[in-house]
Amino acid sequence: MTLYYTLVFMLLVAEMALFMLLVVPLPFTMRRRLFTFISENPIVAKVQYWLKITFVFILILFIDSVNRVYRVQVELAAATEGNNGQSASRTAIMGHERLEVQARKFYSQRNMYLCGFTLFLSLILNRTYIMILETLRLEEKVKLYEGSEKNTKQAEKLAQAGDAGEIARLKREIKLRDQDIATLKKQSEGLHREYDELAERYGATQENGKLSKKDK
Repeated sequence: MTLYYTLVFMLLVAEMALFMLLVVPLPFTMRRRLFTFISENPIVAKVQYWLKITFVFILILFIDSVNRVYRVQVELAAATEGNNGQSASRTAIMGHERLEVQARKFYSQRNMYLCGFTLFLSLILNRTYIMILETLRLEEKVKLYEGSEKNTKQAEKLAQAGDAGEIARLKREIKLRDQDIATLKKQSEGLHREYDELAERYGATQENGKLSKKDK
């Protein structure tokens, strides 16, 4: 097995282990912390980004292995047809070539199944992650409605889970910017009111001054 197919096999094993970690029964608090960590950790976000690029290369390997299986199948069919009606020595040579073609077919099929199962399991992992996340959110809402859940910070983090770490960070920054803008608006409204009051006072003093001059 070549190096890149060995890496694909290691990735398949890692996906199997991650799938077992997702489906293993855990308490609600531990599962919530796990999914919150996955959604907020920037290292996990970078790993997800590079895994997407890796899956593109695995897809290319899968297409190449399917093409190899097809070509080997054609060669095997040609070798089988050419073996009919030949002499004993020619039959032995063709039989040796046929075994070589069958070995190539076996390796091509192995690579095709390896890449195919890796890609398929990646889709299963993504869908399982989304389903578990939706279930956790529903359980969180039920606990909030029942009044048995008081950890609102963890609930907010769980509501934001499922996004990539960079997206979640940008959402938090936007929320902080919105809060700053609202604070500045309140401050500007207060300054505007104080300016109006000062203007009214200044106008009143000017009118009083004019009236006092007329009285004199």
